[in-house]
Amino acid sequence: KHPSPIQYQSIPHSLQGKDIVGIANTGTGKTAAFAIPVINRLLDNPSKNAIILAPTRELAQQIEDQFRKLVQGTNLRTAILIGGVSMGPQFKQLSHKPRIIIGTPGRIKDHYERKSLHLSNINMVVLDEVDRMLDMGFIDDVRRIIDRCSKYRQTLLFSATISKEISRLVKDYMADPQEIMAETNVDPSKLKQI
Repeated sequence: KHPSPIQYQSIPHSLQGKDIVGIANTGTGKTAAFAIPVINRLLDNPSKNAIILAPTRELAQQIEDQFRKLVQGTNLRTAILIGGVSMGPQFKQLSHKPRIIIGTPGRIKDHYERKSLHLSNINMVVLDEVDRMLDMGFIDDVRRIIDRCSKYRQTLLFSATISKEISRLVKDYMADPQEIMAETNVDPSKLKQI
């Protein structure tokens, strides 16, 4: 009923196709802040496709679960590409031509190197919890993935913090991004997982 600050500030800009740098803590509603405009833009334009990068398979699974709920009743398909599980089911998901790819940088890199995933038709890139991805050493994989996506893309970057490396990513891959600083004073004891 009431959007969180990151949702309220970022969704209108995302719907207009602008690049976004959103700074907000975990638990502040970032997934909906990018999922709602991604789904809306894909429904409006059947030639668009999206990729969402997350630092861990657990976060990728949570994101994919949210997307699956939000795309019910549409013709949009998702695929989840994460390490630590068999690639067989992932090949099958990719054979159905999903328009939303969610995964971890390492496994996505594995798929494009095997040519089971083509990134040149990706028009929307979401980097979620990019600070954690960089802390985990995924910067080179993230850069390789973005380099293979369409040059004419919208990029949405979400992080709890901004570092020099993140600033370089913004400079190298984003066009005049809207910077959104959401309220980050969240008391973790008041967060409820459902």
